Amino acid sequence: MSNKEPIWTKPFISLFATNLSIFVVFYGLITVLPLYAKEQLSRTDEEAGLLMTVFMASAILVRPFTGKILEFMGKRKMLWIGLIFYVGCTFLYYLISAFPGLLIIRFMQGIWFSILTTATISLAADYVPASRRGAGLGYFAMSLNLAVVIGPFIALTIIQSFSFDTFFILLTILMAIGAFASLTLPPEPVSHRPTGKFTITINDLFEKKALPVALFGAVIAFSYASVLSYLSIFAQQRGLLEYASIFFVVYAAVMLISRPYTGRIFDEKGPAYIIIPGLICFVIGFFLLADVHSVFVFLLSGAFIGLGYGTLLPSMQALAVQSTDVTRSGYATATFFTLYDSGIAIGSYFLGLLAVYTSYQVVYLLSAVVVILALIGYVIKGKKKKAVG
Repeated sequence: MSNKEPIWTKPFISLFATNLSIFVVFYGLITVLPLYAKEQLSRTDEEAGLLMTVFMASAILVRPFTGKILEFMGKRKMLWIGLIFYVGCTFLYYLISAFPGLLIIRFMQGIWFSILTTATISLAADYVPASRRGAGLGYFAMSLNLAVVIGPFIALTIIQSFSFDTFFILLTILMAIGAFASLTLPPEPVSHRPTGKFTITINDLFEKKALPVALFGAVIAFSYASVLSYLSIFAQQRGLLEYASIFFVVYAAVMLISRPYTGRIFDEKGPAYIIIPGLICFVIGFFLLADVHSVFVFLLSGAFIGLGYGTLLPSMQALAVQSTDVTRSGYATATFFTLYDSGIAIGSYFLGLLAVYTSYQVVYLLSAVVVILALIGYVIKGKKKKAVG
């Protein structure tokens, strides 16, 4: 009977809506800001990539402390505080257009993004039945899947039909709606808040048991940064910018269609049945993207990247949470995203430099090679575990 425990409860749905708005803003901004920096502020590709790197750098600095902060202050309370500042930062893009000012906004917003994403995922892990955590977190990841298409689609449509200022105002409104959705959340079901003074130890910064999957996630994130930070610029160079929004539609559609199956397979057969095919699809997507010469190949690469990454991220999140006790879910989530964000930040900066001195074709080929190495490492580790067992 345990496998029939409901996932889509009212708290889960409210949290889903809030997380969706957070990532719509995230994906919308990372799609448009490189173009904004180049077209409106006359900045280079490297400087455009810096907008992503600064954002992720602040998230990385704060992320190790978020598990302790959430435990001490309460996940729901910190979610509400974080949402207030996240909405405020989103509105500031409309008010400030100087590049140094944008860097400051990106740094500040990265801090609250770190706290919010740790809070939402750890709360989701609390609300979902333990016996269905793989499927539950997989369904929760659909909020990211939807945001992947909604954010870029809104962004590219608005800036081509209206203006960047209109886009920033619209994002602020959407984020405010998502923040209001969180007001219906009940207290988290797992209550273990400390009563003493706020202190930090090494165990409060990292969950050691989650480190292996977090390191794996960092490698995947390094490659994924090439899609996050530079797809719009790459599409513009190839004369495919008008199809970039459709790329994300295909990307998200494939993830959404596969989600009910991949979550169930994860719970019933194990992570290897999801992660290995996901890595292979990811590699195929990068190879297709590197050699894009037509709209069909461009969209086909989006399908493979969506299928690959869309199965990998929720699987890695579930593994991180399952690696430790439920009372440490916040710490495990923070550890995973500390390294994941590090991979995004390093990838955004390094791959941006690589693009300046070579080409985006080289960037996507290198991304494929990195994922191949991750696949080889995962298979070898799996064989060693079987040998020991």
